[in-house]
Amino acid sequence: MPTSWWRRARAYLTPPPLDEALWRSALAGCVLAKRLDIPRQQELRRLAGVFMARKRIHALAGAELTDTLRAQIALQACLPVLQQGPKALHGWRDVLVYPGEFKVRRSHHDERSGVVSEGEDVLIGEAWEHGPLVLSLADVQLDLEQPWDGFNVVVHEIAHKLDMLNGPPDGVPPLPAHISRRQWIVAFQRAFDHLSNDVARGRTTLIDPYAAESADEFFAVVSELHWSQPSVLRRADAAVADLLQAYYGPSPAPA
Repeated sequence: MPTSWWRRARAYLTPPPLDEALWRSALAGCVLAKRLDIPRQQELRRLAGVFMARKRIHALAGAELTDTLRAQIALQACLPVLQQGPKALHGWRDVLVYPGEFKVRRSHHDERSGVVSEGEDVLIGEAWEHGPLVLSLADVQLDLEQPWDGFNVVVHEIAHKLDMLNGPPDGVPPLPAHISRRQWIVAFQRAFDHLSNDVARGRTTLIDPYAAESADEFFAVVSELHWSQPSVLRRADAAVADLLQAYYGPSPAPA
């Protein structure tokens, strides 16, 4: 009896890797995962099994999700945690998937005037600090079809989740011992300031101008570039590219 109890407990603590048939089906349509080397594919399959066992993926507003699409969301969500492990996925449980863009009502407080205004933002993804990951299915599918265009909504939002593991998002996730926190802050702040200055002056930038919104958006946007256009990121800022490679591991994107 004790042995049986321990086996059940261990199975709960360590969910099995993705089922073979589902893994192959998901991998066939996810080029980012397919181009990983075999050891990293095996780790991704293990992490995706954990993700599928511990997260609930909800289809909302008529979104149609097959088992393969659910698994492909899991694969892309687990790419950024290949080096961090399943502990980097804790603190939240739900993935909400809309058919396409969705609206979010926001309140904005102007500190100078004290006026509070309300409005709606149209989004393709969102990550709540202690809540769900929210995705546009149309954009998830576009990223699967065009993996090297510099964008990936799942990676972007998982980067926010990583950033929020140690508090409100600030562009500095918990870092492994081999990465200097000071070096990270200095390099990212310099790159963010440079981009913000270029955007303010109307200059063309290699990094999406949206990254100039805030330090946390900068981290999420350059994370997308690491996975889908690392050569562009390196031309834009080699120091940031090196730090992201140390944090995420090598990108599977073509050189």
